[in-house]
Amino acid sequence: MTWRTGTVTTRGATWTGAREVTLRLDTPLPSRDLTTAPWEVRGLAYTALVGDPDVGDRLLLNVSALARGLGTGGYALVVGPAGDATALPADPHAGPGHLVKARYTPLQAMVLGVDEQESTHHDALRDADDLAGLPVVVADLHSALPAVVAGARHAADLAGRPHPHVAYVMTDGGALPAAFSRTVATLRDAGWLDTTITVGQAFGGDLEAVTVHTGLLAARHVAGADLVVVTQGPGNLGTGTRWGFSGVAAGEAVNAAATLGGRPVASLRVSGADPRDRHRGVSHHSLTAYGRVALAAADVPVPAPTDDLEALPAWGAALTRRVHDQAAALAEGPAHHRVLDLPADAALLDALRGSPARLSTMGRSLDGDPASFVAAAVAGVHATRLAHDQPRTATPAEHPTERPTR
Repeated sequence: MTWRTGTVTTRGATWTGAREVTLRLDTPLPSRDLTTAPWEVRGLAYTALVGDPDVGDRLLLNVSALARGLGTGGYALVVGPAGDATALPADPHAGPGHLVKARYTPLQAMVLGVDEQESTHHDALRDADDLAGLPVVVADLHSALPAVVAGARHAADLAGRPHPHVAYVMTDGGALPAAFSRTVATLRDAGWLDTTITVGQAFGGDLEAVTVHTGLLAARHVAGADLVVVTQGPGNLGTGTRWGFSGVAAGEAVNAAATLGGRPVASLRVSGADPRDRHRGVSHHSLTAYGRVALAAADVPVPAPTDDLEALPAWGAALTRRVHDQAAALAEGPAHHRVLDLPADAALLDALRGSPARLSTMGRSLDGDPASFVAAAVAGVHATRLAHDQPRTATPAEHPTERPTR
């Protein structure tokens, strides 16, 4: 991100929620020839966010798009007021990458997309169109991520095989910065997660991609993943309505994985402790996303708990029956999902307890809502079994080093 401060010299056009201004910069835009470097720029303030600037106001500006010569937008975006001694970070080093994330917001950032022309991986992805059966676990909540990976590693241990190389495709339904997720950082540090790919408006992954589709293709053809987990970043927007929740995108992710020849695995959002009936058993989020939005068939693993698991607090036989009956309805829907009962036992619960990342969903721990994490874990178990049947893709490097340009 390229920062500047400047003073408003004139106020221009205004429309609902926005104001154009002209600003005199304290330091000119980056240029090889300082004698011709631009000192005056056109700015845009979103008045609901930063107020309506007046002549003489000194402002903090994001000039990244102007500094890189992008025609779209063409504004210095007003971030807020600036003091007389506001210290700014140094300009970033010039480098490749014209992919803008958090676009047209005051904090839009320039990154190098794995799929754009300046990327060293562009040739590999230009005509890529096939995941070749790569298992893709889709989940509603970010909290499912460590549980899915724990289940995947547990299945590999049981089979006496190496742990799978896991790529996480982070969508933009929740937090946009990947750095906001302590879960991702912890899983990376522990070696449980090999690559994070941020797609859409999300940013900050090892690789950046424009869409879920190119994110999935990059997971296979660049990162060489054995399986992929797709879910939104931390946070989840819900409104208590049938369609007003960010997890609707889980159904679209199933469609993307199937369209590209992957093997979608729909991880169910399950709870035995949520006080809201619409989220008890299988959440209406999963039933809507997979039952109405997903038009392609996915494997839907359902935990079949042993007696000791079913006896845990917030579980019980009634919850097992409810989850089974709700999931069975997904097999009758438009996509005709493949509903699979997978055994869940104390060993799987122990694998979850061994997660280096804290397990918490909607404020509830593993002991507070065990069915939630076990349901995600069996999706990981199933995905690892599918991965064992797929040949691994050779890549130039096991751990991609192409990082977003900042």
